[in-house]
Amino acid sequence: MSDEHRPPRILAIHAHPDDVEIQCAGTLALLKEQGCHITIATMTAGDCGSAEMGPEEIARVRRGEAQAAADLLGADYMCLEFRDFCIIIDHEGRRKTTEAVRRARPDIVLTAPPVDYMSDHEMTSRLVRDACFMAPAPNYSTEQWDPAPPIDAIPHLYYTDSVEGIDWFGNNIPPDFIVDISRTIELKQEMLACHASQRNWLLRQHGIDEYLESSRRWSAARGQQAGVAYGEGFRQHSGHPYPGDNRLLELLNSSS
Repeated sequence: MSDEHRPPRILAIHAHPDDVEIQCAGTLALLKEQGCHITIATMTAGDCGSAEMGPEEIARVRRGEAQAAADLLGADYMCLEFRDFCIIIDHEGRRKTTEAVRRARPDIVLTAPPVDYMSDHEMTSRLVRDACFMAPAPNYSTEQWDPAPPIDAIPHLYYTDSVEGIDWFGNNIPPDFIVDISRTIELKQEMLACHASQRNWLLRQHGIDEYLESSRRWSAARGQQAGVAYGEGFRQHSGHPYPGDNRLLELLNSSS
């Protein structure tokens, strides 16, 4: 099949294991139905995500949980092996993130929002934006062992919702559009349930219980705004020189 007629390749890359599941797994499931190749990537393995296990032990657990969630979707999984709270915008961070984009070879990238409640999310957003820009540049070297070749063009780039859809001051961040995930909400919840280590951590660290139900409630809130049962919100990065046509929404609408 020629590149012109093949289903798009999708990269969903966020900071930690479970971020993708919370923010865009329902949309990924719809894309998988379209025959898209899906790669889920996390910047870290979540090494600070436990009060009982040490960093290496919880990182092993969380890599396994992320892989199990990706397996439910039939997606590839990769971890870039940053450490929690050590995602930094520097030369090394750009090289690692650009290499990940080149290896995934995406047509469409979904990533963290520019403004969110924690630095790891915001730094991920910046690094992925830069990586999408540099991934096609043949003279930009990632300096990795056996590096992937440059991709053909800057991919379409989209940001997921921030947590609770708000900025640092509690102001709403409206999405550009909301994807109807009503028929994939149960798979989204099954994927999130793979991250069993995080329920107790969030209860202790953030005072959040009902790990799965809080995700369902937020999906229902976004869905209500679009007049559907469940939804996921996105904003597109359409400034120069990123693609401005909404390929994600066009692709999803073509299946309805």
